[in-house]
Amino acid sequence: MIIGLTGENCAGKGTAAEYLKRKSFYYLSLSDVIREELAAGKEDITRESMIRKGNDMRRKFGAGILAKRVVAMMDHDKNYVVDSIRNPGEVAELRKRKDFVLFYITASPEIRFARVKSRGREGDPKTFDAFMKIEEMEAKGPESTGQQLMETAKLADRKILNESDFAYLYDEADAALSEVSSQFRKARPSWDDYFMGIAKVVAGRSNCMKRKVAAIIIRDKRIIATGYNGTPRGCKNCDEGGCPRCNNFAEGGTKLEECLCSHGEENAIVQSAYHGISIKGGTLYTTYSPCLTCAKMIINSGIVEVVYNADYPMGETAMGLLKEAGVIVRQHKV
Repeated sequence: MIIGLTGENCAGKGTAAEYLKRKSFYYLSLSDVIREELAAGKEDITRESMIRKGNDMRRKFGAGILAKRVVAMMDHDKNYVVDSIRNPGEVAELRKRKDFVLFYITASPEIRFARVKSRGREGDPKTFDAFMKIEEMEAKGPESTGQQLMETAKLADRKILNESDFAYLYDEADAALSEVSSQFRKARPSWDDYFMGIAKVVAGRSNCMKRKVAAIIIRDKRIIATGYNGTPRGCKNCDEGGCPRCNNFAEGGTKLEECLCSHGEENAIVQSAYHGISIKGGTLYTTYSPCLTCAKMIINSGIVEVVYNADYPMGETAMGLLKEAGVIVRQHKV
């Protein structure tokens, strides 16, 4: 099998490649072909010189030249991961091998620029504007033989959105591999499946008459708090008549000021405070996206990521606020 990787700068291609190497994939990079050319000509190796030399080679020898040289290095009895694919001609060359699959790994420009700043490499762009100028050069160059990331991404067999931690990216890579080959079919659920499944079980404890919702808070892959919606501690349960609004089945979005039930996210956060457990830096899994009140609690409690199963009917403002505050928000349906 040959897994090709394409994507923008700091999207996570290198991290995905390292993970596949641990699964006995042999690593090849089209960028290494360019580096060898620059070194042979005793030229400085910078991002700008790499782009220029790669474009020159494609212009002179054809759009698929880098891929052609990499394919020539391959043995037929090995699995390979091929990094730095940036032109549709390279995809066409690699597809001559029937066992080739292309993964497009991406993330928002803001997240990728934050990664650029954190790695602190000399020569990396120092401002977001400079970063975006390089992005534009790589996304769609003026020549068909130049870098054409947008067109290359359209040819991908699988898109991987990498805006969370390494464990999430590894799970996504495993899922992608299992889709293209039974050899790599997963034998156990991903972390997202695992934690969301637990959240759905916790929701079964809800005593709300209208909707059963639950949330769990995770740190370091460990559950540190759970919560489900219902009336406050020591009060009559909602399903026993404790909340007049829910028991009268008020129309959705109305008479919210009369509702006595606390939400699942709210209870998970409050339970953490009740037991003196810090949730700063944690991830919250919830069966429904948060309401506005819960979103504000999530932000102020220091939770850095929210993973939700289904959309809350009135959740648009809450979702916007979470994103404005820099909280990572993902949907994972189970």
